Amino acid sequence: MDSFRTDSFPAGRGYLAACTAGLPSHDTLAAQRADLDAWSRAETSPAHYGALVEEGRALFADLVGVPAARVATGSQTSVMAAVVADALPDGAEVVVPDGDFSSVVFPFLAQAHRGVRVRSVPLDELAASIGPDTALVAWSAVQSATGTVTDPAPVVAAAGRVGALTLCDLTQAAGVLPVSAAPFDVTITHAYKWLCAPRGVAFMTLSDVALGRLRPVQAGWYAGEDVWSSCYGPAMHLADDARRFDVSPAWQAWPGAVAALRHATSLDARSTWRHATGLADRLCDALGSPRQGHGSSGQAIVTFPDADGTRLRALTAAGITASGRAGRLRIAFHLWNDEDDVTDVAAALAGVEPGASGR
Repeated sequence: MDSFRTDSFPAGRGYLAACTAGLPSHDTLAAQRADLDAWSRAETSPAHYGALVEEGRALFADLVGVPAARVATGSQTSVMAAVVADALPDGAEVVVPDGDFSSVVFPFLAQAHRGVRVRSVPLDELAASIGPDTALVAWSAVQSATGTVTDPAPVVAAAGRVGALTLCDLTQAAGVLPVSAAPFDVTITHAYKWLCAPRGVAFMTLSDVALGRLRPVQAGWYAGEDVWSSCYGPAMHLADDARRFDVSPAWQAWPGAVAALRHATSLDARSTWRHATGLADRLCDALGSPRQGHGSSGQAIVTFPDADGTRLRALTAAGITASGRAGRLRIAFHLWNDEDDVTDVAAALAGVEPGASGR
């Protein structure tokens, strides 16, 4: 077991819920505690936090393979998706997968009053469902409820043929799955899951096309070309890159987020993915269940039928933290997990069958 897996996190045995919320590394905890101490001594300042935001922007840009000028910062992915939804013309069609996370879907459903139509289709038919009337296709790189990983290439190609924008949510991917934001018009990512940052730090990437079409309808002082000259109206001089979509940062989240991003960018993403999917495969083997994922790609999140919660309760009784979504037990493997976790889960579930409603 590599040292970064065993030494970077103070806890993790029995925690199989990175898809719900990540765990802090030692460095993240130290940064958060140091910031609280500095705050207690009146030694913090907006300028200090602003420098952290810029470092975090650059680190995330490096992680997803785009220039920092393409990255906007915020606090919530649904707010970022809402900016995209606002830019759609009246009557536009949006194509989404069945059962995708609500922050990817609700901002577009909320535009129904002006004729925006959201068409939900099976995930494996997403690319084929994009047609000449489609203005946007929006989906998650990794499905929250099932852990399914989508090959983006066919979706991006189909959208390109009809001039549709693409929005991909990387929240369940960045930090475990090697990802690039470059192929998409827009990506949105909250950093509190696999990137293991405190909640309140999110990122949006924008292509040239998106920068040209989207309006910063949520613009505030932090969207200014010079944020310290943007504190009062009426004149508005917004940044000429993705920063014009920034919102004022949740300051106390950023010290820990930057520490988490430093850790994430220091790792080899392919090794992280192999580690997580390898454990997931071992669990499926131990339970006598087919391995999940397409071909050899695997999944870091694996799910099993559990409509009545019997299996989740069995894990909870054994001191194991997992989650239940859409009638299934959801188990996620990340850097702090090892084969002992596989053994513990398999033992806790031995002989446990879900109720009739979960079969």
